Amino acid sequence: MGQTRDGRASAKRLLTLAGALFLCLTCVQCGDGTPTGPTPPPTTGPPTTGPPTEGPPVVLPPVPAQIFVGAGDIGWCGSPGTPKTGQLADGAGGTVFTAGDNAYMTGTAQEFQNCYAPYWGGFKSRTFPTLGNHEYEGAGPAPYFNYFGANAVNNGPPGLGYYSFELGDAWHAIALNSNIDVSQGSAQGQWLRFDLASSQKKCTVAYWHHPLFTSGPNLDNPKMRDFWRMLYAAGVDIVINGHDHLYERYAPQDPDGRFDPAHGIRQFIVGTGGAQLYNFVTRKTNSEVQISNYGVLKFTLLTDSYQWEFIPVSGQSDFGNDKCH
Repeated sequence: MGQTRDGRASAKRLLTLAGALFLCLTCVQCGDGTPTGPTPPPTTGPPTTGPPTEGPPVVLPPVPAQIFVGAGDIGWCGSPGTPKTGQLADGAGGTVFTAGDNAYMTGTAQEFQNCYAPYWGGFKSRTFPTLGNHEYEGAGPAPYFNYFGANAVNNGPPGLGYYSFELGDAWHAIALNSNIDVSQGSAQGQWLRFDLASSQKKCTVAYWHHPLFTSGPNLDNPKMRDFWRMLYAAGVDIVINGHDHLYERYAPQDPDGRFDPAHGIRQFIVGTGGAQLYNFVTRKTNSEVQISNYGVLKFTLLTDSYQWEFIPVSGQSDFGNDKCH
């Protein structure tokens, strides 16, 4: 049975509508241009949903080690040791210390110019000195202060010979004067107490001329025990001295000379910068190494530890390492 004209027209309209609907469902955009299908996921880049991904860990650059090198009892005109120890100290680089008796015999301006400056003066700008008894045996320490200038004062009171400074991010250094009043109640003792309390560094080294403990002929210096007690209570790690013309290393000990590996101070005597050498007269308790030879003591100061090396002009050396308290 055939269709009528109206029927054929209706069927045509239905086909047209069906085609339009098919095209709308299969096209990318319809009507006002709004996408009707799901947006395909990106083929590159981070996901658009979920928690952000973590990047690689941040690696901070290592803190550079600090070199701290020097000796005491240095500028002796005619000594075979002074020129050679000066070369060793210069070659080590870093910051230089002196442990007193810088120019023999009485620390005059002429002796500084003739006996110290030609050998150790080339790195004076990075040298942080201390006073010895020979600087007081002449007209007084004025030539010492004139020669070293601001490096002999730093943040300490002018003309008194004690001060402190920082060695990198982890180390605090304290230079003291063992030739003046060293009692806890002295001006220097009060300054030391304040300096120790103010420091935020993890590790500390202190240095001066007269050692509390020694196996050399100059014997112990009990007057330094008050300062040792203050340093010990504050957790100081290293003490460096001169005065006896030899090298001696001690195990960590307390101010009364008792072995204390957990909290004790390790003392070094390095009066080997050029003055006439001494022989040892005994071996004190906790004395670990004894060397009678010219040389310098080099420390490599790390974030929470240190390494030491006695660098001799010739002969026996000494080296080791330890942790800060």
